[in-house]
Amino acid sequence: MTKSFRTLDDVDVKGKRVLLRVDLNVPMENGRVTDATRLERVAPTITEISGKGGKVILLAHFGRPKGRDPKESLKPVAEELSRVIKRPVAFADDCIGDVAAKAVGAMKDGDILCLENTRFHKEEEKNDAGFVAELAKLGDIWVNDAFSAAHRAHATTEGLGHKLPAYAGRTMQAELDALGKALDAPTKPVIAIVGGAKVSTKIDLLENLVSKVDALVIGGGMANTFLHAQGVAIGKSLAEKDLAATALRILDKANAANCAIILPVDAVVANQFAANAPSHAYGLDAIPADGMILDVGPQSIARIHAAIDDAATLVWNGPLGAFELTPFDRGTVVSAKHAAERTRAKKLISVAGGGDTVAALNQAGVGGEFTYVSTAGGAFLEWMEGKPLPGVEVLKRG
Repeated sequence: MTKSFRTLDDVDVKGKRVLLRVDLNVPMENGRVTDATRLERVAPTITEISGKGGKVILLAHFGRPKGRDPKESLKPVAEELSRVIKRPVAFADDCIGDVAAKAVGAMKDGDILCLENTRFHKEEEKNDAGFVAELAKLGDIWVNDAFSAAHRAHATTEGLGHKLPAYAGRTMQAELDALGKALDAPTKPVIAIVGGAKVSTKIDLLENLVSKVDALVIGGGMANTFLHAQGVAIGKSLAEKDLAATALRILDKANAANCAIILPVDAVVANQFAANAPSHAYGLDAIPADGMILDVGPQSIARIHAAIDDAATLVWNGPLGAFELTPFDRGTVVSAKHAAERTRAKKLISVAGGGDTVAALNQAGVGGEFTYVSTAGGAFLEWMEGKPLPGVEVLKRG
């Protein structure tokens, strides 16, 4: 897929000032980075450009500051990044103006510099032309390695691509390759697993997927809405009953597109939403009136495994039950392990993404065993919805 995009293979970075947009939006506690996964992901692009004699100028946002806020500074993140890549990372106290220009001017080939949080300037999120021009003065080329922010048309995620020669970094390239193999030009048959609490947040996603995949597994609280729409008594289970008509429309669309919809045929039910609450598996015709569906039942798990076995490609977004509570994580965990096993056996291309999904796969101990796991939340979802992503579109070969 990335053949249609310009990548680092298309440019000689030696001696060039490379404005590199990265995702440094890492979790912090008491001024320290608590999870360096995102830093590890961007390390290969940073070290490659540096190793080839490019001047690496990092652009990133952190949090949602309203103006300049020391608590949202990238300085401690830059220090942690230096430890991750085992190279010095200089820091400039602003991303435009004299401070940034002096810091960039002092760079030698191969140096790495992190500029301060781009969102300290409100013009970043407005994709302000003047702000883009100020940033562009600091670089010769722009490399976007932040797929997670590619759904936003901000100055550093999209605007710079219209001012400077634009390329995809290695993390972006890997993401685009993986996503291309999953939905744009997949090995068929393709199955999607979509879970989570609400249909309302995933209507566009479901409507796009039914036209693209051969089978769609619907789990989590979302499945309850579909079951309710079909007249199943779901007790006190979480559901968006006002979306019954929407659910039926999606089922009709799937039928017309020849996409098999796989809904639960049984469920694990408890009287309270709590870890280790007493629970029991029931068929759909026997859900107690005071019960809550908190996970898919054993027969449903067997059907999901069979669907995974029939597939050549799997796209997964969202858990199948209340995975944050034991034992209601079982459906998600055993299905994730089954998909990982098929992936290891080279019988399945498996791509997963979204915050809860990544957490669930890690809980199952298989986060590293899928073909590709995207750490991008909103961008991954919008890509699955079939929407063009501004930060990707701008990288396409003209």
